[in-house]
Amino acid sequence: MKRKLVIATLSLSLAFSTYTVSAETLSSIKEKKEQNRSEQNQTKSELKANKNQQDHTVKQIEDLESSIDKTLSQIGAKKESIKETKASIEKLKKEISVLEKRIKERDELLKERVSSMYESGGAVNYLDVLLGAKDFGDFLDRVFALNVIAEQDKAILEEHKQDKADVEMKKGQVESELTSLNKDLKALEGLNQKLTAQKKQKSSLLAQLEKEEEHLHEHIMALDEKNDLLSAQEAAIKAEIARAKKEEEERKKREAAAKAAAEAAAAKAKAEEAARKRSSNSGSSSPAPTPAPTPAPAPTPVSRDFIFPTQGIITSTFGNRSAGMHYGMDIAQRGSAVPIVAAASGTVSRAYTSSSYGNCVFITHYINGQLYTTIYAHMRTFPAVRSGQTVSQGTFLGYQGNTGASRGQHLHFELHKGPWNASKSNAVDPRPYIQ
Repeated sequence: MKRKLVIATLSLSLAFSTYTVSAETLSSIKEKKEQNRSEQNQTKSELKANKNQQDHTVKQIEDLESSIDKTLSQIGAKKESIKETKASIEKLKKEISVLEKRIKERDELLKERVSSMYESGGAVNYLDVLLGAKDFGDFLDRVFALNVIAEQDKAILEEHKQDKADVEMKKGQVESELTSLNKDLKALEGLNQKLTAQKKQKSSLLAQLEKEEEHLHEHIMALDEKNDLLSAQEAAIKAEIARAKKEEEERKKREAAAKAAAEAAAAKAKAEEAARKRSSNSGSSSPAPTPAPTPAPAPTPVSRDFIFPTQGIITSTFGNRSAGMHYGMDIAQRGSAVPIVAAASGTVSRAYTSSSYGNCVFITHYINGQLYTTIYAHMRTFPAVRSGQTVSQGTFLGYQGNTGASRGQHLHFELHKGPWNASKSNAVDPRPYIQ
């Protein structure tokens, strides 16, 4: 009686411990989901800020492009003005050549006039002309002629002075205009270079923002996938608890039935033994009946908790590699259809296609009060089981393949002592569990 009480107490304690651990596991998963949601919200805020910055940068680039177009138009106009100014300079050069020729001719004329005046004594010569008049009328004619000559000389000098001044002024104007145009052109070309450099910088920033946006989208997708996995595990753990509870109840029923049968058989044997004794005491000569043998308890099936999930050799073990930590083991065998089976009974938490795992299956197991998660990755085709399905040890899942982040046909098998998480902190070396 005492032994039965101890067994019942231990069984109750184990069951209570099992479901307490399950509650803690579910609480941990819920907490991780909340953390993921918080991280998702933060990432979405970053994504929104990124998009706003992209829009602002695009607007800046458009403004710069508009300024560059305007500057290029101004540069074109300046170049056209410079071209026209240079043409004006060529035209002016011809005009200056004519003026210079005219000035030269006047210079020669004036030199001759001055030389003549010097040789003839200047004003005395004019007096001789006047005194040589025949009469008063001739005198007036000579005075008028001298006035005309003097006026012509004066006009020649004035024109000579004006031509020289015009030449200098036109030269100065054209040279000043050309200098100003070249200065403006240089400033516009400098502005164009500055605007082009700014545009290049903004375009580089935009490319960086677009790349960052891509990473943020990928991060959100990864968080979505993690949440899906956590939700699936949460459902699978609840299903596993229900399955384990049902199996425990069925086991207790079988044990109770076996116990009742054993007790009935013992009672029958005891009654027969008592009858035999009574018969012997009464002196009966008839032989005592042979007591019925007590039925032996049914043998408990011997089965490993985990079996080898596929055929082949282990090509890579659990642990650090040159590429980083390897959280499982790789099993490979040549062949077109190498099957993969469930390493233990459990509930399929997810059966889907992952960017890294490829076609894969996640199974949640509840064995001897301990939660485990097994992962079967890189399968050739989409899994043969579905999410939420209960599977037995040895259930066919798919074939070895080369999907996802894989190099060559194999099965990547992971075993997690507890639920799967993104950091894979629960991952353990599978070999001790299946060998």
